[in-house]
Amino acid sequence: MSRVGKKPIPIPPGVQVRIEGSTVTVTGPKGTLTQTFHPSMQISIEDGHLVVRRPSDDRKHKALHGLTRALLANMVTGVTQGFQQHLRIEGVGYRAEPMGKAIVLYLGYSHPIVVEPPEGITFEVNTRDRIITVSGIDKQQVGQVAAKIRALRPPEPYKGKGIRYTYWKGDHWEDEPIRRKAGKAGKAK
Repeated sequence: MSRVGKKPIPIPPGVQVRIEGSTVTVTGPKGTLTQTFHPSMQISIEDGHLVVRRPSDDRKHKALHGLTRALLANMVTGVTQGFQQHLRIEGVGYRAEPMGKAIVLYLGYSHPIVVEPPEGITFEVNTRDRIITVSGIDKQQVGQVAAKIRALRPPEPYKGKGIRYTYWKGDHWEDEPIRRKAGKAGKAK
């Protein structure tokens, strides 16, 4: 049995779950998420919990079991708490500025880059720490938007300049590790 798949998902108060065939709609205080799952997975509500069952111990069904449960748990978390991804801009002259709902990035190119948020995503810019926060209720969409922003100027290995993931660790920001390289060796005489 999948250890992830067999765990029931508690439905918090204020969250409604509607199951229509293999399509599940979760509505909560932050919004509504709808997703269609594999038809062989049996999703049901029992005693205020979402339960996922699989038809057999086939390898494919085992994989789908854990995946379906994880996606459902992310939907419930998304409509109650939401998701955030933080990015730090590192480099001399590199910065981000809010412009309405969008952000303007100055990343050493000959022009500024304007990033418009898709539906359901919001940006927050901390200009002092040079941190961009991507927020939303859909975990996949938040991660995708953050990855697209990071891809505009990924961290380079010599000076570490660029956009990198970061997260709050108790009392300070912890950045993603960047593998550094040594620069050119001096001329031998």
